[in-house]
Parts: sequence; structure tokens; C-alpha cells
Amino acid sequence: MSKSLKLYAGSAVGTVLMLTVALNFADRLIPEHAESYDRMAADSDPDFALIARAQAAAAYADAPFGLGRPALEEEIAAWDLDVSPDGTGLPVGSGDVFTGEEVFIENCAVCHGDFAEGRGNWPKLAGGDGSLADEDPLKTVGSYWPHLSTAWDYVNRSMPFGNAQSLTPDEVYGIVAYILYSNYLVEDDFVLSNENFTEIVLPNADGFIIDDREESEYAIWRAEPCMENCKDTVEITKRATVLDVTPDEEVTEEALAATEEEPVQVAAADPAPAEEAPAATPAMAIDQALADKGEKVFKKCKACHKVGDGAKNGSGPQLNGIVGRSVASADGFKYSGAMVDYGGEWTPERLAAFIAKPKAEIKGTKMSFAGLKKEDDVAAVIEYLKTFGQ
Repeated sequence: MSKSLKLYAGSAVGTVLMLTVALNFADRLIPEHAESYDRMAADSDPDFALIARAQAAAAYADAPFGLGRPALEEEIAAWDLDVSPDGTGLPVGSGDVFTGEEVFIENCAVCHGDFAEGRGNWPKLAGGDGSLADEDPLKTVGSYWPHLSTAWDYVNRSMPFGNAQSLTPDEVYGIVAYILYSNYLVEDDFVLSNENFTEIVLPNADGFIIDDREESEYAIWRAEPCMENCKDTVEITKRATVLDVTPDEEVTEEALAATEEEPVQVAAADPAPAEEAPAATPAMAIDQALADKGEKVFKKCKACHKVGDGAKNGSGPQLNGIVGRSVASADGFKYSGAMVDYGGEWTPERLAAFIAKPKAEIKGTKMSFAGLKKEDDVAAVIEYLKTFGQ
């Protein structure tokens, strides 16, 4: 035997021995029974127990694709959480507006605001009434959604963000009740339950049509699509002006910096002298129709501010006699330094500027409310506040 053949034979024998040892070692690590897969997965991480069980069953199942197994009834039930518009799927429970407000502030306000008005890019859940025909409609539970079950199902299934399905049915009922209240659809003493759920009809319930595009339009779209050289030239025909993402002109960094450095103009910087301020008494001229409208709008404020006989400070000061009252003057309430520095008196003009844009009017205010968007609502609230004396 030549020297090269001897070397080849030696290498081959060595390789066979190594493979034999490796095979024997690996064989000891393979469980003999399907249950072992489940046990190993559960020991390492309980979340994988169900997956491991399915994999083990698949290894021994006589199925067309050799994968999976029929789902158990309890496994299906764990995923079957949907609620239908007719109330099918609703659990027994109830929740009132005030309890829902507490749960909402604790779990939802960080994204959706204390009053469901939305924060940053997080969606608004209230408002937008009558805006669907606008160029930039506000689509909320009150203005756009057709079924209350959509709100209940989504909160129950997916909220709060990062901790989904941690709420009890009663808490979900309460949150949905508070969302209805924030849209002026129920009163503050309303209680939502599985028994009266289907009695709530949202304003846009009839604003949707049946999607018949499969029968009426799909045939038009089924032609072979053009994949190259479809147009001689490509031109911009429209601009996303509503979203403010298509600038009309280039903005330099210097111009942007200059804009950011511009001081905020504060309306009515020189308050009227005290003797010229309207007296905050019941004798003040009142537009009663406007005040009645303001009472409804004031529901957005009632969570923090109280008015009327026996009104006390809450998370915000009581507002009796606020029109014409000195700023930061409610007894026993601890105001922010920014509010104290604002000073002067609450004239109707200053109140209007603050109610419309609190954080713009008083930098550093503790009030978290984003402000009333409509001038009519601002005027109505001030008229309503006029009806309460000191």
C-alpha cells in the first residue's frame, strides 16, 4: 500500500470514529417521548410550553403536512375575545363615568390625555363632531366610529399600550362610559353595562355603506398591471397640504432656529385695572342661551374644577366668581409659580386666551387640558362661569 493510501485510510477511520461518538452523544440528548419536548420547553420558559407541545405532536402526527394538531377548546377560547355590534361576546359587568375617569387617567391619559383629547401623535378619542365633511376631519369614537362594540373590543383586547388585557371587564365598561361622556353622548351619572350596551347608538352609525367592490369594481382592477415605462414623465400633481409634509419652499436651519427663538406673544399683557373689571356677581348681564350651552361644554372641566354652592378645590381651583377675580386667588389652592407670576385679574379676554390655549398663554401652567378649539365653546364656558358669584 502506498504512503498516500495509508494516510487516506487513517483519515477515513478517524472521521468515522468521530462521527460515531458525535451520533451517540447527540442521541442521548434526544428525548424518547413527545412529552419530553413539552417538559424541556416548559422548564426553560413556560411561554413556550404550548409551542413545544404542538411541535412534539407534529413530529408524531399522521397529518398531510406533518405540522400542528387541532386546537383545544380552551386554547380557542383564550383568543376568542371579539365583541359584535349586537353585544355578542360581551361579559357580564358594568362601569360608571366617574370610576371610568379614574381608570382612564391612570391607564390611558398618558397617551390620550386626561379628557380623551389626545397627546402628541396619539389619537384623539373625543371631539370632531360635524367635522367629517371638512378637508381635515377629526375621526373619533364620537364623530366617526359606527359601533360602540368597536371601542369596547379594542380597549379590552389591546389596551393599555404595553400591558394589554390587564383590565377587568368592569374597568373596560368604565373607560368606555368615560369616552362616551367625553363626547357629550351621556351624562356624568351614566352607568354602562352588558344590559344597556346595545341601547347606545353612536352619531355616525348610519354613515357607512356595504363594501360591494368585489362585485362592482374588482373586475376593472384585474387587468395586468404595468410594471415598467408606464409614464413618459413623472410629475407632482398634488401636495399633502393638510398633513403639512410637503413644504412650499425650502426652510433653512437658520430660519427655523430664528422661528424657535421668537418670544411667545401673550394676549392682553396689560390687564385692565381692578376698578374697570366687570363685577363677578349674579347681577352681571347674562346671555342665558349661551350660558346653557356653556354648561354642556363645561363638562370637560368638571373633572378638575367645581362651581356652585359648596364648590371646593380639587386637582384644580374652584371657579366661583372667576370672571373678574384676581389670578391665583382661590383660598387653599397651591398654584404654580407661573400662574402666580401671571398676576392681574381674570378678565373675559384673558380667560378666553387661557381656556383656548392654556400652555401657550401661561408657560409652565400645571393645567394639563389642551384647550377648547372652538371660539364659540370658549365664549359659552365664560358666559356659564359668569352665572356663579363669589
